[in-house]
Amino acid sequence: MKRSRETDADKEGSLTKGPCKDHQQSSEFDLESFFPYQVRVFYADVTRALAAIYQRDYGMMPAEWRIMAILSSATTGLQATEIVTRSSMDKVVVSRAVKRMEERGFLTRETNAADGRSFLLELSFSGREVFQDLAPKLKAVERQMLAGLTDQDIADFLRVIDRIKSNLSDPSEGPIA
Repeated sequence: MKRSRETDADKEGSLTKGPCKDHQQSSEFDLESFFPYQVRVFYADVTRALAAIYQRDYGMMPAEWRIMAILSSATTGLQATEIVTRSSMDKVVVSRAVKRMEERGFLTRETNAADGRSFLLELSFSGREVFQDLAPKLKAVERQMLAGLTDQDIADFLRVIDRIKSNLSDPSEGPIA
């Protein structure tokens, strides 16, 4: 794709011009009002609220809980690569969490009959018990987070998330790097 050269004046002007006319923009950068920063803080707050439960009760890290939740809904064992895809976590993070979970007896690893080079991961009986204990506690935290919001508020929020995700991907060039 051919791109035009921008001058320094063009670059400065791009901070004050943009597709979102309703969003106040200025030439100064303010981290506190920077949308990606606000999302990161929001994510940290949500994760912290949930982690308070699974860390307190089972000493689990966020990656371990996510893997447990993914495996709990799987009808068959999953390869680690599938967990990486479903969780959007880095493969190293998944690998380390799987190792910790296996050491604690929360999951089992079986050789993949369809591909002898890979393994299928499943929750063990103990892992399922832990999940069954944690799920209602975490759902209670979710209810607390969403208190005072209508079903329409939540649907609107999820629609905005989908729109932003769509904006981050140009079908002709792939996702923004």
